[in-house]
Amino acid sequence: MIWKTRRGFLDLSHRAQVMGILNATPDSFSDGGAHLHLQAALSHAREMIAEGATIIDIGGESTRPGAAPVSAQEEMARTLPIITALRQEWDGLISIDTSKAAVAKAALEAGTDIVNDVSGLMADPEMPAICAASGCGVVVMHMQGNPQTMQKAPHYSDVVAEVQAFFHERKNALIAAGIHPSALCFDPGIGFGKTLEHNLTLLRNLGDLTISDHPLLLGVSRKTLIGKILASDDLKAREWPTVAITANAREQGVMLHRVHSVRQNVEALRMIEAILSARKEALEIS
Repeated sequence: MIWKTRRGFLDLSHRAQVMGILNATPDSFSDGGAHLHLQAALSHAREMIAEGATIIDIGGESTRPGAAPVSAQEEMARTLPIITALRQEWDGLISIDTSKAAVAKAALEAGTDIVNDVSGLMADPEMPAICAASGCGVVVMHMQGNPQTMQKAPHYSDVVAEVQAFFHERKNALIAAGIHPSALCFDPGIGFGKTLEHNLTLLRNLGDLTISDHPLLLGVSRKTLIGKILASDDLKAREWPTVAITANAREQGVMLHRVHSVRQNVEALRMIEAILSARKEALEIS
């Protein structure tokens, strides 16, 4: 499993990788305001890199349920200084979390390698062309509705089948738009227009969501579904359940994990991979 980005190919055949979340926003659900200023953002990026993050995902607009949209100019003001500064000191992968083509274009020019679009490149008709021209990696996420409406009344006849169908449609459309097939990565959008049962159903069936050899990205870090299961609003209590989901998802073949706390999730991935490797060797011997 190989993922093409602007900085070359990321081999996901054996070792899963972690995408560290860097929200340059005042209102993100988990860490709004903590990394809004440049030095705080860079310090956090450095910490995540030291803990094993392969990708730093930088976003300037909250996509939590009910979040108010911001202008492209505001998104760029929040994210571009961080991208520019981080690019000057680090040769790893940088992702821009945006649904706006203007923001993506500016971020790519500043040095990002990946566009992570929660709308599946559907919110802005210019986005596919921007991604195709740059040769960047592309994360295509599924979302029912938009951040302002998505949790009002999510409904599916078969959530797994409908997310599968969305991935297939987007794959065909984006390849037709000029995006390299190997650049595409898919995200089921846990918490984006889904009830608790929808989310759990998707998490039980991650293996069925993989589209041929395209990687799947999973973002469950600190999300509301964990709080609902724990019957707690304490965000700190969601850290180890996030690690548990990461480990279970890796067993199902998910190779990219978008998280807030990097070290714990990286360690869980390496443990699961050691177990899976030992299991594979035992089967080969037998």
